[in-house]
Amino acid sequence: MAVETRGLPGPLCPPRHVAIIMDGNGRWASARGLPRATGHARGADAARAVVRAATELGIEILTLYSFSSENWRRPAEEVDDLLGLLRYYLGRELDDLHRNGVRLRMIGERGRLPADICERVARAEALTVDNDAILVQVAFSYGGRDEIVRAARRLVEEGAAGRLCPGEIDENAFAMRLDTAGVPDPDLMIRTGGDMRISNFLLWQAAYAEFLFIERLWPDFTKSDLEAALIEFNGRERRYGFRAA
Repeated sequence: MAVETRGLPGPLCPPRHVAIIMDGNGRWASARGLPRATGHARGADAARAVVRAATELGIEILTLYSFSSENWRRPAEEVDDLLGLLRYYLGRELDDLHRNGVRLRMIGERGRLPADICERVARAEALTVDNDAILVQVAFSYGGRDEIVRAARRLVEEGAAGRLCPGEIDENAFAMRLDTAGVPDPDLMIRTGGDMRISNFLLWQAAYAEFLFIERLWPDFTKSDLEAALIEFNGRERRYGFRAA
């Protein structure tokens, strides 16, 4: 589907699935002499705006890396601030997201999350399950290696229980045990903040994604930046280990 965008050269053909590593909240706050919690709050506001922009641009799936499995090692006060933000937005923003047709899904290890957050997540997923404007996957308490280990453990458990034969294990069987089961792999992965690495994000799923690393810190990321990323994506030739004759 081509999307007309004001002020841009011609229609865009948006990627079906965009994944974003939202990096730079802390540096954004430090540069302004503000607490890191303020940077995280502004980053959450940017995420809300980007969900709206992605919907308008015709993106079907948006996956946002908001809290990694390694982030649990940050100072307790900062972790509490991030958990508080998640509680706040699951409460305040849920009805608005639902009205706008957003389907919410959380990926990551939920066992470390407080019980009340797990309940809020389950409610949000149940409320929005039939929405089809856009699927927003929030990666929270997420690590790509951890996800792969958990998927492998499921396969072993199913095999030990006699529900799965070794010969039935292939790439599709493995993918169906990941947190993203049933969701197409990302076409475009964006990282803000200037660092050029993927930091344990969607390691399996990003095998053939196009990567784009930008300097702008996440709280300053806008719809215009997303549009520019789509222009860059549209200008690339995607190849999957072969070239058509």
